[in-house]
Amino acid sequence: MSSKKVKSANDASSSRDGLGGGESVIADHGRRRSTCGYCKSPARSSISHGLSAETLTVSDYQALIDRGWRRSGCYLYKHEMDKTCCPSYTIRLKASDFVPSKEQQRVSRRLERFLDGKLDVQPKEQTEHTGASSSLGTTTSEEKCKVEPVMEDLSKMIDQAVQLCIQSGELPSNMQIPKASVKKVICDKRKKLSKGPEQLLYTSNVAFPIAAAIKRTLTSDKVEIEGNKLSPETISEMLLSAMSKVGETAGISIKVSKGHINFLSASKASLSEKDVVPNETLHAKKDSRKLKLEMRLKRSSFDPEEHELYKRYQLKVHNDNPSHVVESSYRRFLVYSPLIYVQPSGHDDEQVVPPCGFGSFHQQYRVDGRLVAVGVVDILPKCLSSVYLFWDPDYAFLSLGKYSAIQEINWVRENQARCPSLEYYYLGYYIHSCSKMRYKAAYRPSELLCPLRFKWVPFEVARPLLDKKRYVILSDIKESQNQCSLVPHASETLATSEHEDMEQGETNDDFMGGSDDEDEEMDESESEDAYIESDIDNIVIGLYGSQYRYKCLPLSNSHADNKTKRWIWKDLRKMLNPVGRKQLEPMLQSYRKVVGDELSERMVYEIR
Repeated sequence: MSSKKVKSANDASSSRDGLGGGESVIADHGRRRSTCGYCKSPARSSISHGLSAETLTVSDYQALIDRGWRRSGCYLYKHEMDKTCCPSYTIRLKASDFVPSKEQQRVSRRLERFLDGKLDVQPKEQTEHTGASSSLGTTTSEEKCKVEPVMEDLSKMIDQAVQLCIQSGELPSNMQIPKASVKKVICDKRKKLSKGPEQLLYTSNVAFPIAAAIKRTLTSDKVEIEGNKLSPETISEMLLSAMSKVGETAGISIKVSKGHINFLSASKASLSEKDVVPNETLHAKKDSRKLKLEMRLKRSSFDPEEHELYKRYQLKVHNDNPSHVVESSYRRFLVYSPLIYVQPSGHDDEQVVPPCGFGSFHQQYRVDGRLVAVGVVDILPKCLSSVYLFWDPDYAFLSLGKYSAIQEINWVRENQARCPSLEYYYLGYYIHSCSKMRYKAAYRPSELLCPLRFKWVPFEVARPLLDKKRYVILSDIKESQNQCSLVPHASETLATSEHEDMEQGETNDDFMGGSDDEDEEMDESESEDAYIESDIDNIVIGLYGSQYRYKCLPLSNSHADNKTKRWIWKDLRKMLNPVGRKQLEPMLQSYRKVVGDELSERMVYEIR
């Protein structure tokens, strides 16, 4: 029997939800144990339930991620939150409510300065391929070295001024004075900080560490030092006076402002060519042709250029074993997707779909044609879900991970006008116990998914308890907060008789490090519940090209009832012998528990 023939009018099948044809067909892999990439435990302490999807509708996947599922290629997984070593909470934010932090704003401005040719890249951030990076507007190490001698001379001048102040008694001699450091002022700040015809070139904040060192000094002269009130402002004025005795710098004037010692050009063109002209000439060249950033959204497919970038990223950023970064694994991880593509909607369609459609996509970021980053995303009826991002290690200084997240949030905002249901940005899993994953909460205001009741709870509400416990039933926090305002004390009263088993799994250390044999015992112990009538009756099961309900009306063949216009299903339970039922029913019970009643009755549970 064709799988398309056996559908129920009550199934809310995705082929009838206005989002195109097709249906979800999955295979159940059950519970899985593995080593954890977050806590690096040598034990197989990461516990999850796994499914593989042959096909998956965007509506069904939206429902799955709203129950804590994620995908890696065609493999779907969900952690057993009360038992796994590092509980992973689904995190999202409403795009229209997003408020970028100062750091996120700096990331955007930094990339804009780079494109405008106004960003001076620090030596540690320079690329290995100086020829390629120079053509894209960065300053090479050779060009920077031409300016370094000036900065060294100015640093020595400040150090000599400090020694003069110590000899005159203006600064205490019984303390360790920090060495002076002079930094170059980048072009865009020169315009903001300069007043009058002079141009700010270099600056030093040495007065601040000197003031801090004096404050820490506990000597017999402490009362005298406090009486002088040596603030950074006072120290900078003192050093300015001493520097005038050390000597003069041709073409450079020295001024102080709010504790900073600033070095300015007498006029915008007065400095010698040896010192700054090469760098200024470089900026003039960059300003003459701005770099162009292009973002291209395309459907998921294999692209050799993307694969080469992925390899460089994994090898240089994550130090992966080269034998693991092969084309086949890349395809499985980031190219193959079970999501059924949904075409953009027309004006007369009931369900509005964005211009790109729904499905799996690769967002390319190109600078003057060069591929610098790729964001792998799923665009679903309610959200854009971030899957993975890889970028060119030469451009680490641009923080492309943060920048791409901001762009993806903006994409949701822009497309919500066309598709009102598209409201959220999903960042994947948030793991509070893993410091490397906490950055996701910086995109505010975010929400975490309750692992028990699948309700969304504001991160700021959940955070106090996550600081104390790895596994928390988040919806209990919200309910407790509604009853009383003492959120930090709610953890003491969360556990109820309904949740006792889940809470016990959190601290069972012997269980966390179990062997393969213990895995089997654990599966059996959880499967001892007797078959509950109607509990799994309506699960859709695919077998040998036909589809069945586990239990239904006793008809020999599935056929359409002309009176009710409903499909009548084959009864699989009657086709099985007692041994077959005993094997299958616990699996169906477990499956229904992890995907929920509604999805179990519309996705096809394939028995292979």
